[in-house]
Amino acid sequence: MSLEPFLLIAAALFCIGIYGLITSRNAVRVLMSVELMLNAVNLNLMAFSNFLDSASIRGQVFTIFVISIAAAEAAVGLAIVLSIYRSRDTVDMEQFNLLRW
Repeated sequence: MSLEPFLLIAAALFCIGIYGLITSRNAVRVLMSVELMLNAVNLNLMAFSNFLDSASIRGQVFTIFVISIAAAEAAVGLAIVLSIYRSRDTVDMEQFNLLRW
């Protein structure tokens, strides 16, 4: 199987993630968009690892690292969103002005 279908799917996932990151005002949607982008990177890592050197598992190892970082990012991000929601009663990104004077 060739590399191109995997790259096209990963590019579509990454573009959907970028679109959601730029246009969304909801913090949970922003976190989901970041997860989509990380999954596109994982798909690229796995595809290139299988295409270039199928005997080595370097791409799979990097994918496990990216998945673990994504899980930690999701947990911390959701905890921050929950904390802000409890204090501000909204998850709208335009209303997050905690660092302003």
